[in-house]
Amino acid sequence: MGAVVGTLTMQTRQRRPSRDKLDDDLEMTMVCHRPEGLEKLEAQTNFNKRELQVLYRGFKNECPSGAVNEDTFKHIYSQFFPHGDATTYAHYLFNAFDSSQNGSIKFEDFVMALSILLRGTTREKLQWTFNLYDINRDGNINKEEMTDIVRAIYDMMGKYTYPVLKTDTPKQHVDAFFQKMDKNRDGVVTLDEFIFSCQEDDNIMRSLQLFENVI
Repeated sequence: MGAVVGTLTMQTRQRRPSRDKLDDDLEMTMVCHRPEGLEKLEAQTNFNKRELQVLYRGFKNECPSGAVNEDTFKHIYSQFFPHGDATTYAHYLFNAFDSSQNGSIKFEDFVMALSILLRGTTREKLQWTFNLYDINRDGNINKEEMTDIVRAIYDMMGKYTYPVLKTDTPKQHVDAFFQKMDKNRDGVVTLDEFIFSCQEDDNIMRSLQLFENVI
C-alpha cells in the first residue's frame, strides 16, 4: 500500500486528462471487484474526483483483482522494511483497513482510511489510530494490546535500527504510555483519554500533519 501513496504524484503528471473517463471505464470493467462510483466516493471522502482516479490507478496496479487479501498485503508492506519482520504489524494494519472484517481490503476500504489519515480532522485521525491499537475491539487499549503493538513495531524496524534493544524496552515504553494516558489509573486507556493525551503532546500533533499534502 505504501507504493500506492508513493507513486501518486508521478502518475498524476504522466496521465493525460483527456483519457481519464475512458481509462476509468475500461479499468473498472477488468477487475473482479468493481468499486463504488467515483461520485459516491467523492461525497464520502475528502478527495476530489481527479484524486480518486489517480488513487484508483495506483491501487489497481498493486491489486489487479480489485481487492487484496492479508497475505498479499503483508508481502507488499514488508518490502518497505527489508531489515525487519513486518508480518505482525502488517496484520494489525490490515485489520484496521479491513473495516468490514471480511478478510480483504477493497478500494473503498483503502480510500476511506486514506481520506481520514491524510485529510481527516485531528479527532478522526486519532480515532483511527486508537482503533488500530484496540486489537480486540472492546473500546479500550489495555497493556497487553499496547505491548503487542510495540513489539510488532520493533520487529518491523529491525536490528539495524535497534541493534542493542533490551528485552524489557517494549515494557518500558508501554509503562510510559499508560503513565501518560491512563488518566484515572484503571488499567485501560479509553478513546477520550487517548485523544486528550495526544492533543497535549506537540510531537504527536506535528506527526499528524506530515502527510496532509501527499496527494
